[in-house]
Amino acid sequence: MGYAQLVIGPAGSGKSTYCSSLYEHCETIGRTMHIVNLDPAAEIFNYPVAMDIRELVSLENVMEELKLGPNGALMYCMEYLEDSLHDWVDEELENYRDDDYLIFDCPGQIELFTHVPVLKNFVEHLKQKNFNVCVVYLLDSQFITDVTKFISGCMSSLAAMIQLELPHVNILSKMDLLQDKSNIDDYLNPEPRTLLAELNERMGPQYAKLNKALIEMVGEYGMVNFIPINLRKEKSIQYVLSQIDVCIQFGEDADVKIRDDDEDFGDDGPDL
Repeated sequence: MGYAQLVIGPAGSGKSTYCSSLYEHCETIGRTMHIVNLDPAAEIFNYPVAMDIRELVSLENVMEELKLGPNGALMYCMEYLEDSLHDWVDEELENYRDDDYLIFDCPGQIELFTHVPVLKNFVEHLKQKNFNVCVVYLLDSQFITDVTKFISGCMSSLAAMIQLELPHVNILSKMDLLQDKSNIDDYLNPEPRTLLAELNERMGPQYAKLNKALIEMVGEYGMVNFIPINLRKEKSIQYVLSQIDVCIQFGEDADVKIRDDDEDFGDDGPDL
């Protein structure tokens, strides 16, 4: 059985930086991971690329030959990838053993993981190849500074959860760049009444029922929760990785190891 992370999120949320930091962390602890580039528009990588969609289809060639803009050309490339699942993708996957761990660095076009079926069909193919797959959804930590942005980010994450139907770990990225962390607990452990009051203050009275329904979904039913990550701290990276490993059942057959005291994250996760 193989293991995989599908790293998604809006453009600029830090997906590639997360992938490179995770790769460096795993190198440090002696763990092997392979990173796959699924972004045909990517040019610079801070990690070794194990598989690269650009070997299958070129964004520049698509734009030139089909006279498409960047977004239209990227969607064409992803649909071409979908058409190549039983050809190029299968050939590339044959290079990895049953217990290998792959990380798929995806483009930031939000339609890919909200309503276009490309990634859904891609992960279904991975599951048919006996991969346990977990979605890692990254959201810029700036979204936790404003209740309307926070709810918007939650709805985007929820749309991806519904579309992809996979175990889902939501991550607040760029915590090292967040200047004011005083209100972080208000969004990591949201109090529904407080969020609703803030949302009603920002929006007109005609949206009161909508606001209440949104807050109930996010707060009371716990549909969306976020784990903060600080890529400058190894404990933070390890904590997030351990949460993902649980989702995909990685290492369940390995011997149980007792952590040293300085590796104990505690109940509240890593220090940010």
